[in-house]
Amino acid sequence: MTNMELVLNMLAEVSATDMSRDSDPVGIDEVTKVAKQGGAVAKDARKSYERRSGKKIVSPLNAKNLKELKEKEDGDE
Repeated sequence: MTNMELVLNMLAEVSATDMSRDSDPVGIDEVTKVAKQGGAVAKDARKSYERRSGKKIVSPLNAKNLKELKEKEDGDE
């Protein structure tokens, strides 16, 4: 995960947390709605950055292939 991906993840989390405090959701449906709203904030920020910079933020690095990437790095040494 790149630094930009990490920051966007943090933005989604803090946005959802703040909205949750304001709306005090009850039940899974309301909590899910707030979580999606937090994610939408980060998505909007990502799209805006990508549009302005011409760069993509999302990388192929993730937990699913972390072991594979680590093994590749170890083999390069």
